[in-house]
Amino acid sequence: MEQMKVHYAKELLEAETAVKEIEAFTDRNESITVEDAYYIQLETVKLKEAQGRKVIGKKVGLTSKAMQKMLQVDEPDYGHLFDDMKVESGDVVDTKTMIAPRIEAEIGFMLKDDLVGPNITFLDVIMATDYVVPTLEIIDSRIADWKIKLIDTVADNGSSAKVVIGDGKKNLESIHLRTNGMILKKNEEIVATGSGAAALGHPAEAIAWLANKLSDFNITLQKGELILPGALSGALNVEAGDTIKADFGTLGVVEVTFG
Repeated sequence: MEQMKVHYAKELLEAETAVKEIEAFTDRNESITVEDAYYIQLETVKLKEAQGRKVIGKKVGLTSKAMQKMLQVDEPDYGHLFDDMKVESGDVVDTKTMIAPRIEAEIGFMLKDDLVGPNITFLDVIMATDYVVPTLEIIDSRIADWKIKLIDTVADNGSSAKVVIGDGKKNLESIHLRTNGMILKKNEEIVATGSGAAALGHPAEAIAWLANKLSDFNITLQKGELILPGALSGALNVEAGDTIKADFGTLGVVEVTFG
């Protein structure tokens, strides 16, 4: 089984580098478990770190009912964010570096303290947060045609690709995260709306879930990391020529163009 995990991790990294699809693991291995998938992801993280890439944060995925319904799963997943995934608001992202990108708007949390599970609560997350920022997460699946189950997306680093970070920074005293609204525009047309409550009822609840889940693998959410708690609406397909803008009201605006 250990050899299988290493093999699958290398296969995923090669697929990402070559921008090519691979067959879903769940279609070729009936014995693979969610726990196996997390270890495949961690093996991929080791391979990327060996290449010199640095973890800058982590993300929770599939926290909204919209995303769970879209991908036919019934629980969240998570992934790692690396330094080469970071995109500044207003930048252009090359679609040729991805297979079938989608995008979603999220409220990003910057931590001022570590969060060490288990037993992390909503309040622990609030106390450990330095500030929040408007973000867009670009997701991409190395699994062919996005035909994924929870195991596939977990193994594939939560289908992570890029994170676009806005300039706005707010401390938690100046924003109501649960009710903070978001308007998502594609080429100046409103295509979705949402609020912080979409992420497990409150974004901090999603991050508490993540901290506790990671404790099973002796992983900590660390001071200085960016943590994405999940999408406020369903993910949008994007292609070259599209401009996506998310307006979070008080929190600010973040946008990206695809080339």
